[in-house]
Amino acid sequence: MVKLRLRRMGAGDQPFYRIVAVDSRVKQVGKYLECVGWYDPKTEPSKINIETERAIYWLSVGAQPSETVRSLLRKAGILQIWHERKLAKAE
Repeated sequence: MVKLRLRRMGAGDQPFYRIVAVDSRVKQVGKYLECVGWYDPKTEPSKINIETERAIYWLSVGAQPSETVRSLLRKAGILQIWHERKLAKAE
């Protein structure tokens, strides 16, 4: 199963995170399939940069986002776009 989750990067006291598509059996620091975006919680306000089309692609093929990534996708408005596209397909 493919998951969308965070991968920690940066120095010990200056973390930032990549949002990656990864096989769920791989370790946290293991190889990932694709980097979809990044998240920097240390800035005020925190910065989120997600490639919308790639995130929607991974969601459409069944990737399951972690709770944190789901909240980031919601903040970026990507989940709403994905749900609207699903509803448009169903009609």
